Amino acid sequence: MKRMITIAFMMTVVVMMAHAQGALKRVYNETIDPMTQIDEGLQKAKAEGKFVICQVGGNWCPWCLRFADFVEKDTAVNKAVNDNFVYLHVNYNPRKKEGDASVEKAAQLMKRLNYPQRFGFPVFVVLDENGNVLHIQDSSFLEQGKGYDEQKTLRFLKNWTPKVVKQ
Repeated sequence: MKRMITIAFMMTVVVMMAHAQGALKRVYNETIDPMTQIDEGLQKAKAEGKFVICQVGGNWCPWCLRFADFVEKDTAVNKAVNDNFVYLHVNYNPRKKEGDASVEKAAQLMKRLNYPQRFGFPVFVVLDENGNVLHIQDSSFLEQGKGYDEQKTLRFLKNWTPKVVKQ
């Protein structure tokens, strides 16, 4: 009986470890004010001659975490992002249980970004160096299977670089 309990325990530990290794990294900082985050990103973008991409979503969104992982691991996409954009993970939290202030902050964020939540999450908002919304990208057009397509994502990114937009 002890042997069976020990084996069951060990199998449980192995399964939990495998799941933990396969879990995606949480990339949204839920403690910072997203408006301040965007303002700081715009300052950096202006100084570096880049635009800002706001990946709006949250750690609650598996597709949001998948995209962040994809950007980190796909070298061509990573290069396109880093060469042309300040890439922000903008946390969206409209939960009423967080209180009215949280709901109002979320509403103000969506207003500032031209209401991108209508496309679902994640949603990408490209801002010029002055904070003007240039483009809102529905992420479903970048998906392939249970992940993201490199060519579709690169086409999106390359169409919204400062060099292309300012021609």
